[in-house]
Amino acid sequence: MNREHIRNLLEAVRNRELTTADALERLSNLPFADIPDARIDTHRALRHGIPEVVYAPGKTPEQIAEIVRGLCAAGQHALVTRVDAAVGERVLGDVGGGTYDPVARLLWYGPAEVPAEGKGMIAVVSAGTSDLPVAAEAIGVARRLGNKVESIADVGVAGIHRLLASSETLRAARVLIVVAGMEGALPSVVGGMVDKPVIAVPTSVGYGAAFGGIAALLGMLTSCASNVTVVNIDNGFGAAYVATLINRL
Repeated sequence: MNREHIRNLLEAVRNRELTTADALERLSNLPFADIPDARIDTHRALRHGIPEVVYAPGKTPEQIAEIVRGLCAAGQHALVTRVDAAVGERVLGDVGGGTYDPVARLLWYGPAEVPAEGKGMIAVVSAGTSDLPVAAEAIGVARRLGNKVESIADVGVAGIHRLLASSETLRAARVLIVVAGMEGALPSVVGGMVDKPVIAVPTSVGYGAAFGGIAALLGMLTSCASNVTVVNIDNGFGAAYVATLINRL
């Protein structure tokens, strides 16, 4: 249930195309739908402009399938993050009509192309090939939330000339997501090149002293570029969500 659905429902009642009783019945799922093991927040799209997104780890394939069915029954798209391949295969077998991205680990029930609602383009910049799974999550989520997205991959600071070659795309973006592991220097460099918000995503890529992404996280938190803000380690989803909200302003 989103604002457009509510508006259409009210218009139908006003135009006598729908009875008040029928309208009340359709609204009965607000603000959530009860299913075994979960209460699906069908009201979130109305409050936030973005429907509930499902986090897969800790849930069984059967639980994920039931949540997907509940979201679809409420007239919403269903996006599931961090889905292992075996789980994705089982859910797709149980609930047909979805697609699975094995790199981004995203399960999607909705149109192949989501109409753009953002005012501009989101650039997702990744430092190295090892950072691509997190970058792919950010790209996939951003596109599913209605954004035009450009990807710039393998442009880490060890070869800064590769980044400079994409400066035109960087400057054209309305908001940038920068994904990097190791020492996490790339967001500061990008932040110094553009006058737009930069959302830094530290990844758990790196040798021992990288501490599973903590070194990159601390480096990004202490960035000298004032337009850089930071999400949690490997959180491509969170970066895409916030970038979507910025892109709609």
